[in-house]
Amino acid sequence: MTESNRISRRRVLTVAVGVAGAATGAAIIGTTTPAYAKVQQKAVKYQDTPKGEQACENCSLFEAPSSCKTVNGTISPQGWCMVYAKKPA
Repeated sequence: MTESNRISRRRVLTVAVGVAGAATGAAIIGTTTPAYAKVQQKAVKYQDTPKGEQACENCSLFEAPSSCKTVNGTISPQGWCMVYAKKPA
């Protein structure tokens, strides 16, 4: 992969923070249309299988039954991607 095609962890986290901020802003304004675009599964290296103990079902960004706050498309509860963030205990 060339340097210009690589996505950095910092960029993914920046998108995640922006999504959270946009969602909060939309809730305050009272709109139902999100003011952000979700990232594509390929950009965050989404896979349908967990990475060790890390799985979408225990990620704070996962929205049951098959959605994610930051990643576009159908998400498996047993999936994983680079923006995985463990749910707080």
